[in-house]
Amino acid sequence: MHYIDEACWKGYQQYGMKDKNGKQVPNCVPIKEAEGYCSECLIEYIKRHESLDEYIDIAYPGVTNESEYHGRKVKLGKPMRGDVKKFKVYVKNDKGNVVKVNFGDPNMRIRKSNPARRRSFRARHRCETPGPRWKARYWSCRKW
Repeated sequence: MHYIDEACWKGYQQYGMKDKNGKQVPNCVPIKEAEGYCSECLIEYIKRHESLDEYIDIAYPGVTNESEYHGRKVKLGKPMRGDVKKFKVYVKNDKGNVVKVNFGDPNMRIRKSNPARRRSFRARHRCETPGPRWKARYWSCRKW
């Protein structure tokens, strides 16, 4: 049996495979019909593409992960190299305003491959309960 791995058209998403002329091809269904299957489609999509941006654009056309901060477009929830601290990320706070969260010491290395250091950092910062996304502790714990 031959397998064909192709992407679905825009507005369609893959839900499993089907037989077509003796070949296994992706079963592409319109997004409206596939709403019940999104969790399985998401897993398959991540395995193939390793990025959620395209999936979010197709599956949720009205929802955006970009917003405006001080007059310029920024991506929300995407950590990047910082200007004041080591990292920065733009998120919406509890009031719905876009805020910049700076975190990390620019003069230190993250040595999370050392289990003892990792355990100590996570205990010191209480990473079991990291708090809201608009706090630096949430993002520091996520990095560790």
